[in-house]
Amino acid sequence: MANTLFAAIDMGTNAFKLLIVQAHLPGKFIPLLTVREHVVLGRDSPSSTISTHSQNLSIKSLQNFNKLIQTHNVPLLHTRCVATSAVREAQNKAEFIHSISETTGFKVDVLSGEEEARFSYLGALQFFPVFENLVLNIDIGGGSTEFAIGLRGKVEFCLSLKLGHVTLTQQNFGDEEAERASNMREYIRNVIKESGLIDKVKNIGFEIALGSSGTIRAIEKAVFKGYALDFADTEALLSECKRDWKFSIEELKSVVERLCKGGEGQNVRRDGFFKRRSESIVAGGILLDEIFDLLGIKEMLVSGYGLREGLIADSLAKVFDDGYDLNANARFRSILRLATRFNSKRITTSAAEIASIAREIFEGLRKYKELDNDGINLTVDLDEKDLENLEAACLLHNIGLSTGKKGYHKKSYHIIMNGNHLRGYSAEEVKLIALLTRHHRKKLPKLDDASFNELEEAKQKFKVLCAIIRLSVVLHRNGYINYREMDFSHSHEGFKLVIGEERGLNHQPVVEQCVTDKFAVELTHELDYFKKVLKQELSVELKAPPFCSNESSKGSY
Repeated sequence: MANTLFAAIDMGTNAFKLLIVQAHLPGKFIPLLTVREHVVLGRDSPSSTISTHSQNLSIKSLQNFNKLIQTHNVPLLHTRCVATSAVREAQNKAEFIHSISETTGFKVDVLSGEEEARFSYLGALQFFPVFENLVLNIDIGGGSTEFAIGLRGKVEFCLSLKLGHVTLTQQNFGDEEAERASNMREYIRNVIKESGLIDKVKNIGFEIALGSSGTIRAIEKAVFKGYALDFADTEALLSECKRDWKFSIEELKSVVERLCKGGEGQNVRRDGFFKRRSESIVAGGILLDEIFDLLGIKEMLVSGYGLREGLIADSLAKVFDDGYDLNANARFRSILRLATRFNSKRITTSAAEIASIAREIFEGLRKYKELDNDGINLTVDLDEKDLENLEAACLLHNIGLSTGKKGYHKKSYHIIMNGNHLRGYSAEEVKLIALLTRHHRKKLPKLDDASFNELEEAKQKFKVLCAIIRLSVVLHRNGYINYREMDFSHSHEGFKLVIGEERGLNHQPVVEQCVTDKFAVELTHELDYFKKVLKQELSVELKAPPFCSNESSKGSY
């Protein structure tokens, strides 16, 4: 597993952040650990140098990160550490970087403003499936703001301006609230106009405006939670809507107007809502407001990913080379967003566990197909796209539970088919995923039904994937969740699945999850379907389920 683990460290002006992910071809990655350390570089230094105090805090944070990276066994070659504007502008950056190398072993790459803009754009592409769109990506950092216009992963134009929410907050724009806001706006407008950014954006144009920074995410959260509204109105708003990760220019201005209001009550509310970001959120809001006006932005999508995820994507592209799909993770994110939108964390976790079982079975089948072991002749060739569709169906198979248990598989089908939720997937792929959720339980599918007419050549793949998801659901429902040992093999007698010990999940014992006569009937039913579809026997050998210890729970089927 270690060669699929990657880590990225962002030494930002306002915070140090670590991300560790597990990667899967063709381009998906699953975050395993996200850590943020509150380190504000240069705040206590009178000039553009990094003070001794800030250096000590930085090294302590990076040493903590290094321990976490080693604990997760992330290969050194898969770890990247970058610094942005505060280090970029520091007079003593060479000394600082050398000190980090000596004490932590990290080789720090000080990004140029253009590189920072590019990685932020790549990171946003991992969150939203906008690969085919001309995107204007904006990242407001503590010391600078990066602008990038990109299409299909290629940056057409990028620019970094020395406008950051921390540096703007630290400048003296006056003593009174109104005076500071007015002077700050004038300063921002002058910097942007003198940079030539407005003409460049106008000449190239853009289809979608994306924001990919903590400041922009904080404003989106304020919009969603009704920060600009009275508390009574906020509760009504939250009961009627779901988070869409976007906001309009009108919503932005409402939040900024509330942020700029003076008074002790407003300051207390702002501190309570924005926490550590509260002291610089006013500057960040005003800056974004001016950017909207000057660049003609009417609406902005807000990415949950940014620079770190861009670094991960860049690393994966280099390691996997031709096998990497820059758009794959955004498709995967749309699946996760739909799953978490309708399900609780517990139910979503359950679906992810089923996906892990299905992946093991799928990869076992594909392995023996590729080896052509013992003359295996599967009816179809299985590829990474099929695995992606199978995992998507597993993650979404139970979203219908949000409306009740009865017939929830049918409700899951209708949710997926209606609403354009799965961005980045073709119409046939959406239909395939929806049909897998529809037929993961109860009656076996009949491929002559009208609902399968649109699948055409994918019908045969559907049968194989359906056999896998049905078997995975039955195993999971009876206590087999995740395993340290799950061996899939083949001999002249057919396939064999041996399930070993459980992966140390802390669940309470559940009597019903022991092997019962009902489970035996269900499992036999699915194994018969598996044989019918793949023309091969599959036997399942079960050690004691994770929630039972009696000998009667063991068995072979």
